[in-house]
Amino acid sequence: MTRHPGRSILGPAMTRAASRFVLSPFDEGRVRAAAEEMRAELGAAPTLALAFLSTGYSPHLAEFQEVVAVHGHAAMLCGCTGSGLIGPAREAEATEGFSLLFLHAPEAKIRAVPLSQAQVETSDGDPFWREAAGGPAQAWLSLANPFRFDTDTWLREWNSAFPGTPVLGGLASGPRGDEDVAVFGPGIGDTSDALAIALDGLRIETVVSQGCRPIGEALPVTRADEHLLFELGSRPAYQVLEQAFNTLAEADKQRARGNLFAGLAVDEYKEQFARGDFLVRNILGADPATGAVVVGAHPRTGQTLQYQLRDAASADEELKALLAPLAAQGKRPVASLLFCCNGRGKHLFGSPDHDAKVVAEALGPLPSSGFFCNGEIGPVAGRNFLHGYTASIGLIY
Repeated sequence: MTRHPGRSILGPAMTRAASRFVLSPFDEGRVRAAAEEMRAELGAAPTLALAFLSTGYSPHLAEFQEVVAVHGHAAMLCGCTGSGLIGPAREAEATEGFSLLFLHAPEAKIRAVPLSQAQVETSDGDPFWREAAGGPAQAWLSLANPFRFDTDTWLREWNSAFPGTPVLGGLASGPRGDEDVAVFGPGIGDTSDALAIALDGLRIETVVSQGCRPIGEALPVTRADEHLLFELGSRPAYQVLEQAFNTLAEADKQRARGNLFAGLAVDEYKEQFARGDFLVRNILGADPATGAVVVGAHPRTGQTLQYQLRDAASADEELKALLAPLAAQGKRPVASLLFCCNGRGKHLFGSPDHDAKVVAEALGPLPSSGFFCNGEIGPVAGRNFLHGYTASIGLIY
């Protein structure tokens, strides 16, 4: 059994946090000890408790919730299952355990809103979601079951109902799919298709690292139909992709197989594009005969697109570059939340702990919690999207 505590940190308005990262099969005594230790560190009951569990905990979910509620004095406990877990400077893939964060924020207003697929299917626009949410928030934390909830459709409508409000989170995951995946909370025994947790009275900074670097030219889409991209800058899209590939060094060409993506500018009216201006989406196929490229998005005529290369070096460089301005502020967060694609971790970097360690190295040791997701939620250029291959990070100040 491995345990990794996260130190509580005093912040603005006496906001503070504590975390525990416990790698072992379910054991009531270990859950109780973690909850009691964290409450003692805070010196108060948590305003919000977040828990991410390996799927081996699914049969014991209600018991886990009850132990944390009783011994941690956690009136609001929300979380989900993950195929891997993340704690302070640590990641664990395909391992039993839990990652638990307590946040004491006496001046914050936090509420959990259960969501259902039925709501997505019957919604009639902005007023529906504003009423369901109980009003706006400074930021939202969202967890969803990808087998039961259409997160992409919900998020587009949520963006319309709450424009400019960041949404951060991830889709629950597990090795066996729907049968052991769960989203739970805020009360004991509560489960739902998805949760939206309103975070008011806290400063939340988001970092979305898509793990890519642009290659080739940034060109306007001149012909497209649904997922089919025919022309960029009046040239065949496949030809532009081939030319971008040929600009790569030989070592990069070897790594590029299966790791080329399309980056669509979120704001096509910008004159200069940089890291963070593109929404990265999969390339699903390409046809040299027709010149078409199939992308996992709906490119619009006039929208700027630039092809992207995903590799470990690009992902490392991008995450460090995005964290650097926050580190330079000299003000440490109270806690961090990490939602990482299950295609990152050892699969991408060749060794464990990469994203969690980069955050810890940039910002110092923090109480931290998170999990490996089936999809990540976070804002790019001011709009919220569902991502893949991404590290979506929330820093609580």
